[in-house]
Amino acid sequence: MKFSSFQFSQQELIEGQIILVDKPYEWSSFDVVKKIKLHLQKQYQIIKLKVGHAGTLDPLATGLLILATGKKTKEIQEFQSLSKTYQGTLKFGQTTPSFDLETPVNANYLFDHITSDLIIEKSKEFVGEQDQFPPIYSAIKKEGKRLYQYARNGKKTTLRARKISVEKFQINQIHMPSIHFTITCSKGTYIRSLVNDFGKKCDSGAHLIQLRRTHIGEYSVDDALKIQ
Repeated sequence: MKFSSFQFSQQELIEGQIILVDKPYEWSSFDVVKKIKLHLQKQYQIIKLKVGHAGTLDPLATGLLILATGKKTKEIQEFQSLSKTYQGTLKFGQTTPSFDLETPVNANYLFDHITSDLIIEKSKEFVGEQDQFPPIYSAIKKEGKRLYQYARNGKKTTLRARKISVEKFQINQIHMPSIHFTITCSKGTYIRSLVNDFGKKCDSGAHLIQLRRTHIGEYSVDDALKIQ
């Protein structure tokens, strides 16, 4: 992991700082927290330092992750409640159990009937408040277990819908069978689930093949720390 040394004082870190990080592909949010925490402890010679993140980002997604240190970790919920903006790419004609590239394709669908007009029309139906079922491959807990643990063990479980809100669902480019989009949405929204539902709305199937979080509230990935 390579990045410039942080320009804080030891006391500033303990009192609390907000650190913006551009999460790399295939890193979990916990991986980022662990690496940054170890680096800060070493650089500032702090034995104990609280570091947490405000909103999980899937390992296959990249982009903005907000970290808080010290006493600022108590304010994490305030950052979690902010709206999120993502740029992503979905692919029509195929679905996967995880709704993204984590798992292999499990079904194929026709998509020749899907026109640009249909895509634009159906995207408008996703704007506003709605109920959304989370993916079975997610970290949500049920009866003390993560949902992905049920999925990986081949066990079925009942999912509960959750209220979400989509402020914007913009179609940027259409190169069938893939489309590139921008979404601004509320806390708790799973873009993978939205993509899966969007495929159904278009009388086909779809899964997420690329996702990047660009904003959390007014915070931008353009101002984030790059990890290489």
